[in-house]
Amino acid sequence: MKKIVLARVAGAALALAVLSGQARADIKDYEFQIIDTELKQGDAVLAVRLVDKRNGKPVPDAVVFATRIDMAPDGMEGMTSKIEPAPAAEPGTYRFNVKLTMAGNWRLSLAAKVQGETGTVENRLTFKAVK
Repeated sequence: MKKIVLARVAGAALALAVLSGQARADIKDYEFQIIDTELKQGDAVLAVRLVDKRNGKPVPDAVVFATRIDMAPDGMEGMTSKIEPAPAAEPGTYRFNVKLTMAGNWRLSLAAKVQGETGTVENRLTFKAVK
């Protein structure tokens, strides 16, 4: 009898959590997407969008705490450059001022925390710098 009552209580709690929107997503349900895959060499603004892959909607207010750009796609992982946060244009978009010191293929590495979720979103995106 107690098992039946506990099972019903657990089922009701789960249903309530889902209906009230408190069911959590898996951190793998989020990803960064690069907006412009080709930028001019020199000082540039690199923009990415953080999206919820389940519905395609942008995810605002994430805390991006690790950023790096390097030329790993061209076999030069040690060739890094300056990257700094820039003001966002719209919710779910994250922008960075970068110095692309040479033309070629670059990799952007990001890590972020999504509000209300556990775990870290980590992505590596490639883009090209052209003269």
